[in-house]
Amino acid sequence: MRRIPGPARAYILCAVVGAGACALPAVLPGADTPWTTVALLAGLHALSEVPGRSPILGRLLGGSAPVGSGSFFPVLFAAALLLPPAGAALAAVPAALLGRVDRRPAGVRCVWRAARLALAAGAASAAAALCGGPAVLAGPALPYALVPAGAAALTCCLVVTALDGGILATAERIPVRTAWRGLLSGSLGPHLVHGLAGLTAAVLWRSPYGPPAALLVLLPVYISCRVFARYHREQGAHRSTIRALVQAVDIKDRYTRGHSERVGRASVLIARELGMDEERLEVLRFAGILHDVGKLGVPTRVLRKDGPLTPEERRVIELHPEYGHEIVRGIGFLGEARDAILHHHERLDGSGYPYGLAGRQIPEVARVVAVADAFDAMTSTRSYSRARPVPAAVEELKRCAGTQFDPRMVRALVRALERHGWEAAVTADEPAVPAQPSRGRGGTPARQEAAPAARHRQGG
Repeated sequence: MRRIPGPARAYILCAVVGAGACALPAVLPGADTPWTTVALLAGLHALSEVPGRSPILGRLLGGSAPVGSGSFFPVLFAAALLLPPAGAALAAVPAALLGRVDRRPAGVRCVWRAARLALAAGAASAAAALCGGPAVLAGPALPYALVPAGAAALTCCLVVTALDGGILATAERIPVRTAWRGLLSGSLGPHLVHGLAGLTAAVLWRSPYGPPAALLVLLPVYISCRVFARYHREQGAHRSTIRALVQAVDIKDRYTRGHSERVGRASVLIARELGMDEERLEVLRFAGILHDVGKLGVPTRVLRKDGPLTPEERRVIELHPEYGHEIVRGIGFLGEARDAILHHHERLDGSGYPYGLAGRQIPEVARVVAVADAFDAMTSTRSYSRARPVPAAVEELKRCAGTQFDPRMVRALVRALERHGWEAAVTADEPAVPAQPSRGRGGTPARQEAAPAARHRQGG
């Protein structure tokens, strides 16, 4: 507990006391608790955590991590509809205590998770009971049971998000005004969907076929949840990989800080205007963000040189697309973004690098990123050049369309800018340069930096 702030300790203690008070009526003398149903639902809920502790089962069912950290909500919602509040709270505890914990202190996290889910399940059961849940399930359940099921799902969502926001504010020291932001909107939809699955399981549970029939609903939903959770974990890993590479480039080359993110955004704007599907939009975003990752292979003294580059230094700079392609070659999820990283400095007239490709020989994604890259380079204030106004940058792109840039990509960017606008930025650590005629870092006029092959002082 030494690593947990005092307010968080008090908050967790209050949650544990509240969960205990919620479950206490189930064990008091004279309580009419349906222990068989409690045990079956608690055991079923606990079984949902077994794949998280078994690598073999985890791979068979869609990944080794637990589906929801002790919170397979369809079972909880079935318990909320089938049990009194105290019984539903008890049914939530075993899975929460058995679930895998990847961060320390593990014991405190397990206790907090158990208290959180017990409170949510108990509150959901109480809300369902107020809407006549048990009586509805005893008769012709559908469609009348949708009301108590919806009440249970909404109440559970409210309790979970309220508790989560509180722990973020006390344990993670997130400002109170922002601790709850986005929690409810992000979890309401999944809770309602899980509530429907829980309702179906509860109706089958009460049917002549009994609890085994409920498994016909819960098992497919469980596998789907695991696959969906695995997908989100993979997406998170992808974002972490890209973030690490971009941070490495930003640390090495202070002159383009923030440039990569904006090129990714501009690439998506162009791709959307071209009518590309969502999957390719994501590829273009990755391509724009990582287009300069090859700078990691360029000596820092060359990247940060203040004077003009020698021919040898320029040749070294012009190797960065090939370095970048080598760096990302083994990252399978990037797909054709790798082509954009390799070819974003090719020119339509064949005078670009590294291979001098021309026209349609240049991959489409590379032609998109080339325009986005040039546009942001011209509209960003750096320590060695002042940003151009967006209209001036657009005119420069139009002037070079057909020789350096694909006219189709330029037209798409112009349409996107008319729709969405653009916010220029300072991308260096140093203050913005004063208002005066802008010249490149090597004494090159800014107009020459924007369009010809020497447009980028660093090849970026």
